[in-house]
This record gives sequence, structure tokens and C-alpha cells, in this order.
Amino acid sequence: QVQLVESGGGLVQAGESLRLSCAASGRSFSNYAMGWFRQVPGKAREFVAAISSTGGSKNYADSVKGRFLISRDNGKNTLYLQMNSLKPDDTAVYYCAASFTSQFFPSSSASTFVWGQGTQVTVSS
Repeated sequence: QVQLVESGGGLVQAGESLRLSCAASGRSFSNYAMGWFRQVPGKAREFVAAISSTGGSKNYADSVKGRFLISRDNGKNTLYLQMNSLKPDDTAVYYCAASFTSQFFPSSSASTFVWGQGTQVTVSS
């Protein structure tokens, strides 16, 4: 199966931008729909954004719609999350996830996804 490694997290001020990357290795990346989730200690993991295996379909959580952009480069086996106008409430560990399907269904059981190790994003006010 595919293996995932996130990068690009860090500490920024409110209003600034970050771009997260998720590098995939192993089985063919283009066969996987992909998603981004985030988690704050003590809270459940929260869906952020998803993209189909071809990149033709995307969806976002209401909390990030208009500020975040998910994309993928199947030639580079990499998933991205461009995060603009960051807010302190965006502070979390961000995880990428892979689903061996053409579309990504965020409500599916987490055990059906392949997960990366996460990258910390901290937004100061």
C-alpha cells in the first residue's frame, strides 16, 4: 500500500499562509483519493479537505472553505494543502490520508484510510 509523509508545518501569525505537502511512496498514487484532516489534543480528528484520484473533484469543510485549497500532482506523487488567511483556530496537527478509491468519503471509518504521521501547524494571534 501507499506510504505517506507530511511536511510544511510550522509557526505562523494570524493572516499568514502555509503550504503543506504529503509525499506518497509505494503503490500508484494516482489510484488513491486523498484527504486532509486535523486534530487538536483532546478533540476528535476533523475533516479539512478532500480530492479525487484524478484531482477533478474537491470538497472542503465549511470552516476552511474559501481559505484553503487542496491540490495534487500525480506526476510527483504529492498532495498539497495551501492554507491562506490562517486563524488561531486552525492550530492543529494536520494529517493526510489515502483511500484506495476514486472519490474520498470523509465519513468512512478511519481504519480504511492510510495515514501519514502528521505535521504541526501553530497560528499565533
